[in-house]
Amino acid sequence: MPEEQHIDLVSEPEQMPEAGESVSELEQLRIDLDEAKNRSLRALADLENFRTRTHRQFAEEWKYANLDLMRELMPIWDNIGRALEAADKSHSLETLTEGVQMVHQQLLDVLQKFHCEKIDAKFKPFDPNFHASVAQIPNAEYPVNTVIEEIQTGFKLHDRVVRPSQVVLSKGTES
Repeated sequence: MPEEQHIDLVSEPEQMPEAGESVSELEQLRIDLDEAKNRSLRALADLENFRTRTHRQFAEEWKYANLDLMRELMPIWDNIGRALEAADKSHSLETLTEGVQMVHQQLLDVLQKFHCEKIDAKFKPFDPNFHASVAQIPNAEYPVNTVIEEIQTGFKLHDRVVRPSQVVLSKGTES
């Protein structure tokens, strides 16, 4: 069986018919090609390293994204405990009510600081983007589909609804 001969034109410049300066041009082209391959491989490696680093940083930031919010909520936790403790010691409903009202306002302030705001629903026209109707009752005082009672306050974060307001709507007058 005759032995196959493998000819590699790229690695065997002496097989090229031109001599002298042509061979050096071919060698220079090979060197340039090798350098371009190396630059390309380095650029791909740099890109992959960048992707890995960016992914790791994003995961870390996501993991601790609510850290500032948690820090702001800690005093509220403390104040709830203080209000309960004060109410237990004084046995006064007024003291407890006052403490809970202060904590309620403090919580609302923290939510607003983080751009989470209450949805203004009462006496507004029903909007399914912000309200969830739980009932309709006859009411001659307000037009049909007007929110006349808010069962649960809704909130939005910037322009996204966190939780819709649960509302009772006016059915108008019954005929």
